[in-house]
Amino acid sequence: MSILKRSGAEFIGTFWLVFSGCGSAVLAAAFPAVGIGLLGVALAFGLTVLTMAYAVGHISCAHLNPAVSIGLWAGGRFPAKDLGPYIVAQVLGGIAAAAVLWVIASGKSGFSSLAGFAANGYGGHSPGVPARGRSGSCGSSSSPPSAARSSRASPPDCSPNRRRSQSGVGAAGNRTGPRGPV
Repeated sequence: MSILKRSGAEFIGTFWLVFSGCGSAVLAAAFPAVGIGLLGVALAFGLTVLTMAYAVGHISCAHLNPAVSIGLWAGGRFPAKDLGPYIVAQVLGGIAAAAVLWVIASGKSGFSSLAGFAANGYGGHSPGVPARGRSGSCGSSSSPPSAARSSRASPPDCSPNRRRSQSGVGAAGNRTGPRGPV
């Protein structure tokens, strides 16, 4: 089958994955009023991959993600000459789907792309972190806010070892010191 057909299938598959999976997170899930919930978003992603595996898998193997294509190439299971067209098609499919989602979401009352557009995972954009805990101290508000704090302050050390050593008890109930288990 031609590379044009296969990369076209990757474009469609990646578009559908981003549109359906991310669309469920942007339009139907919220925090703390969860809407379809985290399980609903996970099912949306899983069912999207399943539908694309059946719809375009026989054409392009349904990689749907540049990381998958690169991993298959690195493992010797995908030809290097096809890697570029696949990645371009996947990235363009994802961008197109995100643009369509933005158009749809911007019509929703109260929508603001400055509010995060379903961003997750770190700092002030992390869902469920109370406003007080967003000071950059690993979700705790133990340090008082200070106007004298430098804007170039280094990020906090949020490693598991730091948290264990602060509490004095490790994850398995063992005592810990500043350099690990005691």
